[in-house]
Order: sequence, then C-alpha cells, then structure tokens
Amino acid sequence: MTATAYTLLMRLEAFWQSWGTLSAFNDRDSLPRPTKSAVIGILAAADGHDRDEHREEGDDYLPLTALAALRFAVRADRPGSLVQDFQTTGGGRYPLRPRDLITDPARAERAAPELETATGRSFGRIDTPRLSDWYGAPKNIAPDPAIGTLVAGNTSRHAQLSHRWYLADAAFLAAVESPDRALLRHLTQRLEEPRRLLWLGQKHCAPTQPLYHGLHKGSLEDALSSTPLLPRSRPAPTNAWIEVPHTTAGATNVNDQPV
Repeated sequence: MTATAYTLLMRLEAFWQSWGTLSAFNDRDSLPRPTKSAVIGILAAADGHDRDEHREEGDDYLPLTALAALRFAVRADRPGSLVQDFQTTGGGRYPLRPRDLITDPARAERAAPELETATGRSFGRIDTPRLSDWYGAPKNIAPDPAIGTLVAGNTSRHAQLSHRWYLADAAFLAAVESPDRALLRHLTQRLEEPRRLLWLGQKHCAPTQPLYHGLHKGSLEDALSSTPLLPRSRPAPTNAWIEVPHTTAGATNVNDQPV
C-alpha cells in the first residue's frame, strides 16, 4: 500500500532572483528556474542551520539529509527576464581606525578626540567623501587570535569585478513532497517564523511575498495542477520541472544534489 503524500508549497517572488549552478568566484550564472538545492537551502536556513552545518548536541533542526530527501518540483507562473549586472566591490582607501568599527557616525565623531588624546595619535577625518578617496567598509573584520583586537582581514585597494545574472520580476511556485506530514508542518512553522534571514538565491534577493503558500494532501503534481496561478502570471499552460526517478522515460539528469 502506497503511503499518502503531502506537499508544501512555497511562493518565490522577488524583484530579483538568482539560481546559479555553475557559479564560481566573480562569474555568477542563473538558471531560468529555482533549483532544488537552493530551495532546500531556504528551508534549512528557516529551520536554523548555520552556514557550516555544525550540529551541536541538543540542536533541534532537521538533518540536511532529511531535507534533501524531499521530492521537489517548481512551476514558472511568471518566468521573468534574465538580466546581467556588472558589480564592483572594494577599491579606494581603507582607513582602518577604531572609529571605523563604530556604526553611528555621530558617536564616532564625538569619540575621536578622546581617542586621539588618550593615544597621542591622529585618527583623521573624512575630508573628501568621494568614492575615489574614501572607502569605509573593510572586509572580514574579526578578533586577532593573538591580541583579540578587531582587525580587517581584507584591505585590498583593488576592486573586485563580477558579472552576475538575475531573473527580474519572476514568480515561481515551488513544491516539496513527503509522506511525513509532521515534517512538513514543522517546515511550515519555520517558514512563517524563520530562524535566519531568507533570500532567493543571493543574499540581496529578498522575497517580496510570504514564502508559505499552503500545505496540501496529495502529490506535488496534484498540488501544482490544482493551485491557481500567482497574480500577474502569464496565461496557462505554464512550464514546470518535476523531480522523478532516474529510470523515468525522457528524464534528464541534473547536477542539483543539496548534500
């Protein structure tokens, strides 16, 4: 007897989305649809996973293998348009001073004279606030292992250049299926009260709508075929990508394993 299936739906809609599979360093691609690994990553972040997957005794989030075992599909209600963005990061001068680590500029300005009096050193001022003369965002700030003082690990004066692809004004309905209804209810609660910030592919691609879009009894095919198209979608029929056993006729292997 086949176990009853349940399907959790997620609305993935944003000004920009990015779903790369071959991204490396400064060249970031994007598929025309969300990937399973990215959607599982969203669920993992909502559940409380950290970036390095360091599980401690007593942690109450699901193992990544349990999330990866979910069956996946996605429907392109509004495919959006592929756009490329040319970005620069860094460059200019890095004035590494204690006041640069204070996020309140007014407070930093008041603190500077006392620091100069106490140390006998000049901490300077922002006299020419132009991008070519000033860059106030040192990277990789962390305590020095020897003395504990905050230092910047990246003070390169050369800007990093990158080409990044995005989907603009797209909307997708993603689905994950499992016979374990309790597991999907747990993920439903996490999507509504996520433990970490959630992004659609890259860190600045914030969702513009709540992600949770319903928990349904039945397969993901049933859920996607019975759920109305999202607002401003193009008329049916729409494209969908569905995870199936590798022995299925016409199936295509993809490099999209979350683990």
